[in-house]
Amino acid sequence: MPTFHNDSTLPTPAFPGSHMVLDEDYVHLSGLTAADIQGGGAILGDIAEETRWVMRRLVHILEQVDCRVEDTVRVDVHLTDLDRVDEMNAAYAEFFTAPDYPARTCTEAPRLLSGANVEITLVARRPAAPESESESKNSD
Repeated sequence: MPTFHNDSTLPTPAFPGSHMVLDEDYVHLSGLTAADIQGGGAILGDIAEETRWVMRRLVHILEQVDCRVEDTVRVDVHLTDLDRVDEMNAAYAEFFTAPDYPARTCTEAPRLLSGANVEITLVARRPAAPESESESKNSD
């Protein structure tokens, strides 16, 4: 059964949705922009910095549910200008260890909310729950 959560450090979504949905196996994070993060409006227009701000916050949200960025299996990136993808890629790559990058889609979206230029969403695999001693004894 999925559970629905909002990150207390982010504004409550202005849309009918949740920041994060957890199921037994995955963490699904809604799209996030620098404009969604307090103080992020100051860096709008700097694609690399917008990407770093969003990725740092996504890492923080993952850590709240005992995941790491290395658990990410899929990322969707929306840019207002695909001609600036190299700037985004350089900052994005800082968060992963080559060659183990998650599957990714990058599209151009001519207009993102609040004047942002980068929106990122991701899906991460949840770590397996440790077996309790009674479960491990029963499986012997």
